[in-house]
Amino acid sequence: MAMTPHQRRKPMSDINVVPYIDVMLVLLVIFMITAPMLNQGVKVDLPKTVSKPITLQKNAEPLIVSVDANGAYFLNVGGKGSKPMPLSELTDKVAKILKAKPQTDVLVRGDSHVEYGTVVSLMAALRQAGAPSVGLITEKPRS
Repeated sequence: MAMTPHQRRKPMSDINVVPYIDVMLVLLVIFMITAPMLNQGVKVDLPKTVSKPITLQKNAEPLIVSVDANGAYFLNVGGKGSKPMPLSELTDKVAKILKAKPQTDVLVRGDSHVEYGTVVSLMAALRQAGAPSVGLITEKPRS
């Protein structure tokens, strides 16, 4: 059956969605693989306690100082973690940040297995660096 010049084909209104499904599945697999790798910060086993939440200033990123189970110090500023550093270097960096933004909240994430004295000396060093107050981060106990 040959088409004559006067006959026209009707436009096809079907959309082939198979390529879109393929792309979606590839993206899903990529996100499933990369999502667990996005954990920021240091692995810290926080103490579990019931406490009232701290009210932070709106639109202000807090400084988060972490102490892992080995007693190593880490500084997390604006979602960016750091390498382990000595306490003197940490307090110097915190002092510089607090000099630029004096009302920045300072929070400590101390591992529950680290010595009590390590966390207390860190808090004292942060106060000497110019932190107006130092808060502790904990987890809620499981019911």
